[in-house]
Amino acid sequence: MTWVEVIVLAIVQGLTEFIPVSSTAHLAIVPALLGWSDPGAAFTAVLQLGTLAAVVSYYWRDIVRIAMAMLRDIRRDKLAATDDARVGWMIVVGTLPIIVVGMLFRHQIKSALRSLYIMSASLAGVALLLALAEWYISRRSAGGAVGRDVEQVGPREALVVGCAQAAALVPGTSRSGATILGGLLCGLTREAAARFSFLLSIPSVFAAGVFELIEAREELMKSTLGPAKLAGSVVVAGIVGYVTIPWLLGYLRRHTMFVFIVYRLLIAGVLFYLLHTGRVAAVPVTGH
Repeated sequence: MTWVEVIVLAIVQGLTEFIPVSSTAHLAIVPALLGWSDPGAAFTAVLQLGTLAAVVSYYWRDIVRIAMAMLRDIRRDKLAATDDARVGWMIVVGTLPIIVVGMLFRHQIKSALRSLYIMSASLAGVALLLALAEWYISRRSAGGAVGRDVEQVGPREALVVGCAQAAALVPGTSRSGATILGGLLCGLTREAAARFSFLLSIPSVFAAGVFELIEAREELMKSTLGPAKLAGSVVVAGIVGYVTIPWLLGYLRRHTMFVFIVYRLLIAGVLFYLLHTGRVAAVPVTGH
């Protein structure tokens, strides 16, 4: 893999990990369109470290504040005593579904569900659900209702968003796309849905990244990329991801999800075309 491939794929990961368009799909489509080989599970796992570092770096003050509030709750034997503590416990609640689903359906996720035909269908399916969510928001706004903020997320909303995150284990769904969708359907504003999505991603993406690295350790050790390219990919993915987070939050503060809905449908069509013409094979892919 050349430096150009490493940098391009790291940029793709940094952008698509947070924008609700599926990083897995793009890490499959971009190399196919450019005539490159599949980046492989190990390289994908390394890229995820970069985007994980991006979200932790961007929200580190929130993370520290939330963690301290939760510790105070534990010492006082009282849960959700403050807004910060409430957000922390809701992240815990929202993480439970992906743990359960990941453990129960691990083999199916790693085998049958990795078909690129399923990925194409997931891209289109979530796009239609996002369109439904936008219709729901417009109806809610017409009725004078105001969307809620992250601090108003309760156990029911956390479980709904958590189940959406678990559904994103199906490639092509997009973790951010599914969780933002769940937040919107629970009555959160677009910006709040995205913020809760990013915070909720930290424990699950960390666990998934560690798991992927452990599983791909032999491939990583045999890799000819070398330390410089691996480190460079993490840095580039992290920087691009760090810039993407505030851009997306600002965009959703002023705009609908329409552009992402249309884009997902287009990418689903491109992927199906690549499969139909034999440019890519419907084989398992790794990534988020």
